Amino acid sequence: MTLPSPTLQPTVYIVDDDAGVRKSLRWLIETLGVPVKTFESAANFLDVCDARMPGCLVLDVVMPGMTGLELQEELRRRGAEIPIIMLTGYADVPTAVRSLKNGAVEFLEKPFDDDVLLQQVQRALALDARRRKERGECDDVFERMTRLTPREHEVLDLVVEGLSSKEIAARISVSFKTVEAHRAKIMTKIEAASVADLVRLVVGASSLMSGQGNRSAGGQGAVRA
Repeated sequence: MTLPSPTLQPTVYIVDDDAGVRKSLRWLIETLGVPVKTFESAANFLDVCDARMPGCLVLDVVMPGMTGLELQEELRRRGAEIPIIMLTGYADVPTAVRSLKNGAVEFLEKPFDDDVLLQQVQRALALDARRRKERGECDDVFERMTRLTPREHEVLDLVVEGLSSKEIAARISVSFKTVEAHRAKIMTKIEAASVADLVRLVVGASSLMSGQGNRSAGGQGAVRA
């Protein structure tokens, strides 16, 4: 199947096997002025899913075939970090805990207050926008790091460890002036305004990269009725 190009505009995706629920959710969420796309099954959503799609997912837990929890886990396996709001008419604590641990931003029990859902959709869209901004900044830093020579990478690692130029010189058996020259080139290539800025950029990008896949925004979520 040829997949469409990813939607660039933040979109709310609804996956629910009940046509009436899909229709009412679309009408409600469109009051926020955002595009809404609906799917009757997890499989249909996966057919067009692209990790680059900005937005959030409103997902029913209990569906024929692949359940909402199974879809959530499949998206996580694929590296898609789209924020998910889980909906269910059959809430139980183990299901809620499993969903939130897997990164759901909220778990709402039907029937829910319309205003609560709209607030959570806005929260999820804001979360997605922030994640994408951070990821873009991270990618920029790693792209700049590819400009470094192996020796510059070595010096950078020691700078991030907190070593002074004098300590780095002793560690790698070069002169103080040589280390200073390497540091100047590193600062230029990574576009850092100061050593503190350099460390912030590198540590921040590395932390974000290592956190992908294990991030759990759902830790702040709750079960709501």
